[in-house]
Amino acid sequence: MFYRIYRIFTSNMKLTNQTALPEFLLLGLTEDPALQPLVFSMFLSMYLVTVLGNLLIILAVRSDSHLHTPMYFFLSNLSLADICMGTTTIPKMLVNIQTQDQSISYTGCLSQVCFVLIFGGLENFLLAVMAYDRFVAICHPLRYTVIMNPCLCVLLLLLCLLLSIVHGLLHTLMLLQLSFCTDLEIPHFFCELSQVIKLACSDTFINNILVYLVSIMFFGLPLSGIIFSYTQIVSSILRIPSVGGRYKAFSTCGSHLSIVSLFYGTGFGVYLSSAVTDSTVKNVVASMMYSVVPQMLNPFIYSLRNREMKGALKHLISGMPPV
Repeated sequence: MFYRIYRIFTSNMKLTNQTALPEFLLLGLTEDPALQPLVFSMFLSMYLVTVLGNLLIILAVRSDSHLHTPMYFFLSNLSLADICMGTTTIPKMLVNIQTQDQSISYTGCLSQVCFVLIFGGLENFLLAVMAYDRFVAICHPLRYTVIMNPCLCVLLLLLCLLLSIVHGLLHTLMLLQLSFCTDLEIPHFFCELSQVIKLACSDTFINNILVYLVSIMFFGLPLSGIIFSYTQIVSSILRIPSVGGRYKAFSTCGSHLSIVSLFYGTGFGVYLSSAVTDSTVKNVVASMMYSVVPQMLNPFIYSLRNREMKGALKHLISGMPPV
């Protein structure tokens, strides 16, 4: 008697767990078996370039005392965020291609959503803080070392991290309130927030409203800060009488401005592609442009456009101590 009750109870528990914890399928870029090796090689190469490139930036900043400044402090943390962003999405896709298994668990999918939002948000806030650093350096050069002191830099980094964690956890906790039924196919190579919300069979009105409100707050405000900072920077540069002085002042912002354009340009491209077209392939490519490409190109942008960084990387690779 008790054994039968126990069997019924455990079977119901298994059924409940299966219902409460569904399994998602990541369809990736293509389902053609002939193209899978090409996709695997492409993403593996991009991931290795992302990790090695950003790791070189971090090591160069740490090894060269000339780069122990607020700008390079935030740059090294941006490189760390880029590595974490790529690690959150690409390895799972590579494993799925290698094992020919497209599944990802409910916990794994929500964890991926959370970490993508955290590290993507951290990049967003760090770019805003770096714009403020350039604003102080150009508009208030005599007070730069006083304003951008080490204590403030650490506090700004912790604030960026805190806001990013709040951003990620807020959406993830709201996803936990949704229920999912069948046909849980995600037409992407990672669990993207908007795609997971579309698969819910319960009311997602609050989740969609939250996406727009949080995007305005967590991305609109930093972007506004960047625009304001560069407005003041351009105004200050135009007041410099010599052409050489203008070029030197603006060259310190060139790399950061390139990364900002790449990060927000690809982000807006994803939004416009999802709003204008329903093409799955175009949406996947657009998502790849903001989740993989900027993180891979950031080291090249800073190393190719920055003389100090090129010198530090040269000394690091050759094994020679910086002068």
